Amino acid sequence: MNDILVARTRNVGSIALNRPKALNSLTLDMVREFRRALDSFGADHEIVAVVATGEGQRGFCAGGDIRALYELRSDARDLYQTFWREEYELNARISAFPKPYVAVMDGIVMGGGVGLSAHGNLRIVTERTRLAMPETGIGFIPDVGGSWLLTRNGGVGRFMALSGETVGPHDAIFAGLADVLVDSASLPELLALLREIGDAEEARPLLARFAKSSGLGALSRSEALLRRVMAHSSVERIIAALEMEGSDFAREAAASISKRSPTALKATLQLLRRAAEAPSLETCLRQEFRTACNMLSTHDLFEGIRAAVIDKDRDPHWSPATLAEVDEASVKALLDGGAAPELAFRSWT
Repeated sequence: MNDILVARTRNVGSIALNRPKALNSLTLDMVREFRRALDSFGADHEIVAVVATGEGQRGFCAGGDIRALYELRSDARDLYQTFWREEYELNARISAFPKPYVAVMDGIVMGGGVGLSAHGNLRIVTERTRLAMPETGIGFIPDVGGSWLLTRNGGVGRFMALSGETVGPHDAIFAGLADVLVDSASLPELLALLREIGDAEEARPLLARFAKSSGLGALSRSEALLRRVMAHSSVERIIAALEMEGSDFAREAAASISKRSPTALKATLQLLRRAAEAPSLETCLRQEFRTACNMLSTHDLFEGIRAAVIDKDRDPHWSPATLAEVDEASVKALLDGGAAPELAFRSWT
């Protein structure tokens, strides 16, 4: 079976991730096939829109295939740099796509799945959507442009980046990662109608016809608190500020962050601070790529993957084990060490 299904219905192109047993997790071949399909639809003047979906009943995409990274020999792990390079270039390509790019974010959407959907210009969530950038929980950093996306809307996005917490459709919209909430039962009818449009201008009004009103999720209800505490300059101060707030939500938020890799937390906070000042998504992707490549030599990345997807004991042993033990020079080396990354961002014109 093909891991990417590409089709055309009249004037609309469709790209479907097709590894449902693996929650449509991404491989390098899938990234390449996705980009070839997107490039073809972008160059075809008869194509007026593209629809991106995930096969199966469980989700759009659970991210990159991190099990494959764990199973690589230590002397072959640099091969994963190729995956990240081409994945990040695809993320930028999606962001700049000149036609309606409709991402159906039904079910689980995590990590690389966010990169294939949240950079689009028409993003659908349903009541089943469970979205996260969970990288700090595996000793990594929010990538695929996550540092850019999660610094566009104050404290909610920063909390999602640090904690890796999963959010539902309301918070996904509030955080700027999605646009429209639709009943999952309505998706077949909506997609059938969408694939029959003859003009790009028809896409947005069609989605509006099916849209439900979006209320407030758990994070958006605490937006003022999160904006306040996430403004602190260190992870330690953020956790302390949450604990001082006294509410159940704040205590649980502090506990959630405290469980993540100390090294990844400190690197992520520095990424977020840089991203908040960055002029473009591409700038953030270059920084993420450099940091991701440097993290291939860290203990926490592979220990986090082991605990999450290999042994599944959910008991990672981080090294260093505490925030206080993380050397600031080592964090700077993760962000700035090594050669400047080369990513090729092509224009659609």
